[in-house]
Amino acid sequence: MVSPGTESKIPAKECVLVVDDEEMNRNVLSRRLERSGFEVEVAHSGADALRKTGERAYDLVLLDQMMPGKSGSDVLRELRNQYSESVLPVIMVTAVADSGRVAEALELGANDYITKPLDFTVALARIRAQLSRKQAETARRQSDERYQLAARAANDGLWDWDLISNQVYYSTRWKSMAGLSDGEVGNSPEEWFSRVHADDVVALRAAMQQHMDGESDCFESDYRVRQKDGHYRWMTGRGSALRNSDGKLVRIAGSQSDATRRKTVDELTGLPNRLLFNERLEEALKRSRTNPESRFAVYFVDLDRFKVVNDTMGHLAGDQMLVEFANRLRSVSAGTNSLVARLGGDEFALLQEIAGGSEQAAAFGDALVGAMLPAFLPGGREFFTTTSVGIALSSEAHTSADALIRDADIAMYAAKSRGRGRWAIFDDSMRRNALDRLEIELDLRTALAKGQFVVHYQPRVDLETKRIRGFEALLRWKHPRRGLILPDEFIPVAEDTGMIREIGLWVLGEACEQMRRWQQQFPDKPWLDVAVNVSPVQLRDSALVQQVAQILNETGLEPSGLQIEITESTLLSDIEETRELLLALKALGVGLKLDDFATGYSCLRYLHRLPFDTIKIDRSFIRSLENGDVESRELVNTVLSMAQGLSLGVIAEGIESQATADLLNDMGCRFGQGFHFSAAVSVEDATALLRDKG
Repeated sequence: MVSPGTESKIPAKECVLVVDDEEMNRNVLSRRLERSGFEVEVAHSGADALRKTGERAYDLVLLDQMMPGKSGSDVLRELRNQYSESVLPVIMVTAVADSGRVAEALELGANDYITKPLDFTVALARIRAQLSRKQAETARRQSDERYQLAARAANDGLWDWDLISNQVYYSTRWKSMAGLSDGEVGNSPEEWFSRVHADDVVALRAAMQQHMDGESDCFESDYRVRQKDGHYRWMTGRGSALRNSDGKLVRIAGSQSDATRRKTVDELTGLPNRLLFNERLEEALKRSRTNPESRFAVYFVDLDRFKVVNDTMGHLAGDQMLVEFANRLRSVSAGTNSLVARLGGDEFALLQEIAGGSEQAAAFGDALVGAMLPAFLPGGREFFTTTSVGIALSSEAHTSADALIRDADIAMYAAKSRGRGRWAIFDDSMRRNALDRLEIELDLRTALAKGQFVVHYQPRVDLETKRIRGFEALLRWKHPRRGLILPDEFIPVAEDTGMIREIGLWVLGEACEQMRRWQQQFPDKPWLDVAVNVSPVQLRDSALVQQVAQILNETGLEPSGLQIEITESTLLSDIEETRELLLALKALGVGLKLDDFATGYSCLRYLHRLPFDTIKIDRSFIRSLENGDVESRELVNTVLSMAQGLSLGVIAEGIESQATADLLNDMGCRFGQGFHFSAAVSVEDATALLRDKG
């Protein structure tokens, strides 16, 4: 029994057409061929043979030369008008002495001949030889056809270099890739290499030579080809070399495909990538050298705290956010004659022709920053962030695209150091600052191990009784060359490098240990507590709650003696994620303070959902209050009323006069801190303050 599908696996028999006017010859030959495994049909005349070859396909024709009516030569002549020797092999059967007819048949296109009387063994060998040649030729032709079809489907150009004659065949498609027609390209190798960009031709030749030397299995190289209009497009060339029987290289052939999109377009966002941006920037530089009026600006744009999304929501959500960021950049730059590109990660750049100099650049910087204020929705979750923008204006000092991008990048970091969510235009002082920042980063890596950090403490005062109720722990760096460095100068570096995790835990441990000492030293002041700022980087660490619990356990400080301070801008990155962490910290029994309150723009609608005990009014509003600013007074009143309604304590930062302290006390603010009471001081000085004013 034959299983289903078996029939399709049995190869079909090869079919031979035997043409002979003598019936006995036909019968004998057809029976012997059938016993040898062939399918056989017969034709009794030349006309019958032509009719049958018109009705079906045969693998071979065994054709008698001497027939009445149409002779074998007549039939062969008509067959060759329709079928080539490789498509339909024909073996002529002729008399031994009829050499003239044999020659005629071979000239007409016969593949072979056999003589009468037939030696069947010889005839069978010749039949099989012709069928084998046909199979090989058919396979080769099908392979060539498949290659041609694949090349057309891939839209590739073909090339074939005869190394003996040093002539190259270029297909019509190959020529059209350079914007050229058949008549505009010769057949020398230089027709190719002379059109390759000067920066790429050496690598192209080297890759090809490496393959011809046998050092690689195939040749492949990316390079730019000059178009007829003078512009360049990226191509990928591939090929394989052929050697003769003596091992000598005789030929190398292959294809060329357009790689412009792959090489120049960012796959995720569809924006131009760094490579294309650099090319366009170099072109802009060349124009500005020949025409001083041709001015432009480079904007280096970075998403602030983007790592939070990848770390907490996953890379898929991060990709969604990058796509939305790219769309906003496209939207805000529409109609501004700008090129928007993604350089990599969350770094984007814009190239913009400008006529208005720094004023125009500043206005566009405002637009870029403003476009990022609405919430993003990566993974379906609301996420607020900002963007920092560095701007570099073209000048004679810029000699390369890399120099301009570097300066825009430096300006972007300057914008971040000023508080993020803003722009900055590059100037020479920023380069010096960047070098300083690099030096700080290098020194910061060993500062903790060398014991260069110290914690200072600024008292928090009861505005009514003027007694100290607690302290805020503030980190200082005793640099061996620079002296005492304030945190604003090195904390951003520590956050960017991730070193803030180790430093932050050290500060937390030092502050808790010191507060425990004070509580033991001043048992009559059980209300004392210490507030420690926690970096956004630490908040993203899933181990933070466990680390806080461990520090409290090791130092022996009761949880109520520790207040964790978090800036408002940190909350805006991911409300839900932060809320879960705050609840876990609250469960430990520590206090929670919201720092820099009222400097954000969306926290009010979330505040009632977050487990804070206290909010701290930012010093900028208190400073305005001291200057008699009516709006600041109204805002402070509003904050105090809201806090009362939510059962939250309030601390005013930055108090610098007794008048302001009295005013805040009258308004209902109970606690404050600032230079009027004391700056952040050493442990010894803070201890003295507790003795004198505690």
